[in-house]
Amino acid sequence: MHWTCVRFDELTVEQLYDLLQLRSQVFVVEQNCVFLDIDGLDRQTLHLLGTGEDGALRAYTRLIPPGVKSPDALIGRVVTAPAARGGGTGRALMAESVARCEQLWPGHAITLHAQAHLERFYAGFGFAPVGEPYMEDGIPHIEMRKPLQ
Repeated sequence: MHWTCVRFDELTVEQLYDLLQLRSQVFVVEQNCVFLDIDGLDRQTLHLLGTGEDGALRAYTRLIPPGVKSPDALIGRVVTAPAARGGGTGRALMAESVARCEQLWPGHAITLHAQAHLERFYAGFGFAPVGEPYMEDGIPHIEMRKPLQ
């Protein structure tokens, strides 16, 4: 897997198209959620793209700097391409996302809003639930936080 982490204004047109297509494919079509994916935050975030040997986008997260949505750094829009599932791509994506946040924003905890069925997956990276589960776009979610080391 080749990782690229860039600001919005550094994305190529092809990268932007690919990440929006993957987010739409999984969040809107596969998960059957009608929501505004393009929510105005993309311009303020870093975009972590994982591409395969063939150059196809396999995994993606949006890394939101502290102070944009919360005092913590945020990892959002965590998505793995359907064709890349089951081989550790999701784990590699999360490991890379956490490492980038810790490198970019030392001294800040990291928060994410997880689909509740993935709570155990994220716990494996040091995230713990904060508060009670809640519904978002018809899917149970839970806020999780990785405290400072």
